Amino acid sequence: MAEAYIIDAARTPRGIGKQGKGALAAQHPQHLAATVLKAIKDRNNLDTTTVDDVIWSVSTQDGLQAGDMGRMASLDAGYDVTSSGMTLDRFCGGGITSVNLAAAQVMSGMADCVVAGGTEMMSLTAAQTQEKMRAGLKPPMMGSYNERLQKVHPQSHQGICGDAIASMEGFTREELDEVGYRSQQRAAAAMAEGRFDKSVVPVVDDEGTVLLDKDEYPRPQTTREGLAELEPAFTKIADVPLDANGTTFRKLVNQKYPDLEIRNFHHAGNSSGVVDGAAAVLVTSADYGRKHGLKPRARIVATANMGDDPTLMLNAPVPAAKKVLEKAGLTKDDIDLWEINEAFAVVAAKFVRDLDLDWDKVNVNGGSIALGHPIGATGSILIGTVVDELERQGKKRGLVTMCAAGGMAPAIIVERVDDYLD
Repeated sequence: MAEAYIIDAARTPRGIGKQGKGALAAQHPQHLAATVLKAIKDRNNLDTTTVDDVIWSVSTQDGLQAGDMGRMASLDAGYDVTSSGMTLDRFCGGGITSVNLAAAQVMSGMADCVVAGGTEMMSLTAAQTQEKMRAGLKPPMMGSYNERLQKVHPQSHQGICGDAIASMEGFTREELDEVGYRSQQRAAAAMAEGRFDKSVVPVVDDEGTVLLDKDEYPRPQTTREGLAELEPAFTKIADVPLDANGTTFRKLVNQKYPDLEIRNFHHAGNSSGVVDGAAAVLVTSADYGRKHGLKPRARIVATANMGDDPTLMLNAPVPAAKKVLEKAGLTKDDIDLWEINEAFAVVAAKFVRDLDLDWDKVNVNGGSIALGHPIGATGSILIGTVVDELERQGKKRGLVTMCAAGGMAPAIIVERVDDYLD
């Protein structure tokens, strides 16, 4: 089986995901995707007639984010018309899955050069969701599942699931606030030291004016005392009736866990930020890289997918990490750096506790609590982040995973290299 190599990774800064406030909110989502696709093309002098495919992730494929963004954005970025494109949806996990599929294509010998990535403009999707709800339509997640499936696998709101897991697992509000505080402090240090500079590509408008050149969401002024004063975010929404039967998000969880008393722990300071962003990763075979004079940065060692309880939704990252380690023939001690998406503080806290990890190796540059979580793009961002950090620290291996709606988690292990192995 051929090896798959990461040649380059690029991402936009993450803009605040709110109409009228975020620096990127007025842009078309294809523009963000085209920005990173163009950066991959230009930085690597990529002959796009040789690109076998563009595999893209978008979670909310609706409105301006509908259609095949992988194809449309690559055309917008100036790729040759022979370079095809596709778009996938694995909810929050799509940005890892797009890279994993690119690796699978290359490792199987069916492709030599694939660009993978993702985009999400949450400022846009939030506005669309509010408009639909005002029109009497169900929220996207609730509208996706029929009543029969909900009876078998009740699926609630992600924030309620986070609170349910924290309640079930015995985490305290203080422990979860510490995850949020740590994320802000580490992101602030990373930005001050320019640790993201290798990957971040400024977003410019059609006239060439820079719209955003650094992450817009972080709040480096965050304090533990300030976090402690924030009101829980999901207290009210937990008991809002969703249908004529009086179904609520809380009842959906209690349908499967009737004795669980859900306490409210999560708030804006220990949950992932709502942002806009895009990221791309260039994956090639060794033969292609040598032929085109491309220097590899990392080898893709193993990938995996894992499902877990759809009702709790957020618990699959631990079994996904164990599965990908087993596939690679490695143990947790062989991993130098870990990236676990901070969808909610409890996800990262449980991951570190269950695997008995050292926080000094986990999310060392902060995470989505501080930097934001552009759903379809985050996984690709984290892969670029771990490759950058492996190079900065001179370390060998990194593991990236994240929870996804429906109770899923993709995972990937990458290994820093200085040359091709085969």
